[in-house]
Amino acid sequence: MKSTEAVKKIVFTGGHHNSALAVARELIETYGYEVVWFGHKFTMRKDRNVSSEFKEVTAANIKFVELHAGKLYKTFNPIQLLKLPVGFLQAFYLLLKEQPDLVVSFGGYLAAPAVVAAYIQNVPVVTQEQTTVVGLANRLIAHFADKIFITWPQSKIYFDSDKVTVVGLPLRDAIFYEGEKMFGNDMPTLYITGGKQGSHIINEAVLESLEQLLTRFNIIHQTGGNTVHNDLEKLKQKAQYLAPELRQRYIAKDYFYEDEIGKVFYSADIVVSRAGAHTIYEIAALGKVALFIPIPWVSHNEQYKNARILVNEGSAHILPENRLTKETLIVELDTMMNDIDELKSQAEKAKSKIVYNARERMVNEIQKFITQK
Repeated sequence: MKSTEAVKKIVFTGGHHNSALAVARELIETYGYEVVWFGHKFTMRKDRNVSSEFKEVTAANIKFVELHAGKLYKTFNPIQLLKLPVGFLQAFYLLLKEQPDLVVSFGGYLAAPAVVAAYIQNVPVVTQEQTTVVGLANRLIAHFADKIFITWPQSKIYFDSDKVTVVGLPLRDAIFYEGEKMFGNDMPTLYITGGKQGSHIINEAVLESLEQLLTRFNIIHQTGGNTVHNDLEKLKQKAQYLAPELRQRYIAKDYFYEDEIGKVFYSADIVVSRAGAHTIYEIAALGKVALFIPIPWVSHNEQYKNARILVNEGSAHILPENRLTKETLIVELDTMMNDIDELKSQAEKAKSKIVYNARERMVNEIQKFITQK
């Protein structure tokens, strides 16, 4: 390992690239570090669309290296099992090649092989945990990490207390846009998203209910760019057959980038979304009302527990995926609109529990950690 007296290179890896990128940029701008990114170049297996992660990281002039890593499932998956040793060996080689002074993990199965390889090579590791319930990959990462930054105080119980610092979740500046909205009418606006890869199940429910929804709402829809299902093209085709006054109230894209996302959030009265940890935090930070459709099969029912944070605050509802149909989606949204003023009031109150300087706190903690090693 190189001397920590002259730290010049940091490897970033893991999930939630938006938060990670905010920290990486700050480290580059404040301390002049070189950053190398280990990540997913494509959206998912068998899909050759370049990922939003790859586009945004490379747009920030950060070197991007594609990393292939396996994921452990509850059910037997031979392809993923074969990827486990391949991912570790690739990460081990890449770290030898890059010779970083530090690895910064943002958790998840992609980060695990890089963290283990860094530990073997005596490269220090810090990791950021977004969730309140910690999965298998992140528990493994925490075991090898020198420092653990957590978003929620309640997740402290999963980690060695000597390693833990509560910092909140680093937020990107772009989401705090205030200005012109995306529609010029007085109708309420939905922002529908299934995360950066999109959600085929949510997209199908929207496809079936699009005309009925557009009689009630403007819609901004992030579909994901999956070329297996081609949801974006199907939705655009469906919209073309609607009356012009409905069609003009529908905006669909595979992904909204940093120069767009602030305006999207600012325009939204209700966010219809999965319930990943990063999504929950951004929605809370912006004081937005939300309808969550949690992924039911994630480890420890993590997304449902994430969604409960804002449901308990009184600013969100949950529609379980097994109950999601075009009818239940419309009914749930109508119910929320009947109570929208109270929901918005509670969403404003939820903002007070969010840490807004998490990015600066994490950068400062990393710098202190580096100088002390």
